[in-house]
Amino acid sequence: MDLTNEQWQRIAQFIPKPKAQPGKSGRPPQNPRDVLNAILWILRTGAPWADLPERYPPKSTCHRRFQQWTESGVFAKILTALAQDLRNRGGIDLSEGFIDGTFAPAKKGAMVWARPNAAKEPRLWALQTLAVFLSPLTQPVLAPHEITLVDTTLDACFLEELPEQLIGDKAYDSDKLDKSLAQERGIVMIAPHRGNRRKVPTQDGRALRRYKRRWKVERLFAWLQNFRRLVVRYEYHLENFLAMIQLGCIVILLRRVLG
Repeated sequence: MDLTNEQWQRIAQFIPKPKAQPGKSGRPPQNPRDVLNAILWILRTGAPWADLPERYPPKSTCHRRFQQWTESGVFAKILTALAQDLRNRGGIDLSEGFIDGTFAPAKKGAMVWARPNAAKEPRLWALQTLAVFLSPLTQPVLAPHEITLVDTTLDACFLEELPEQLIGDKAYDSDKLDKSLAQERGIVMIAPHRGNRRKVPTQDGRALRRYKRRWKVERLFAWLQNFRRLVVRYEYHLENFLAMIQLGCIVILLRRVLG
């Protein structure tokens, strides 16, 4: 399904309009809305660019615009605007946020500077519908530990405001992380203790009740996997895959803003 008129009006101001080159003849520039609808078709279906239906602009035009918009940060700007609008409407509760990561298997090769197989399966880190961040594997088998990427995920937040409390699974059980988040960001970290923990417990039952709502971040992953282009990483470059994820978040936020 293409963007509705109301959805397009919400984001049209952020989409650059192509400029015709003076003194040169040729086809007029393609409508940005048609190009974006074509990119969203790729996102939903997971099909190759060559399979774009004839009702959309040529694949070369759509892919080139996608690259240009990715490099200029268009999708990140749209996400920030939509998230702020939803926050102003009271649709985002920053009293708590839920963080987690998931893998995206890849069928194409890694980036040329990475070790063999190192960047083939990037890990998607998400903070509910507030932030998305990708990290490539730093070793052929091992992924970065969750607690080492919490700050990077928070830095990728679409809003300037951060949640007051951050809820994660047992992988986020770390006294050092608890202390740094509290001192540097004023965030309370809530995570169940690992079974092999030897230090004095730092969580109580009242705070851990919030952990029961951790399904919200799992729901976000499920929503994103409704876009078949995100189930498997087909983009060769990591920034292109992140742009596709941002597009998926844009569609989700548009539904919430206009719902």
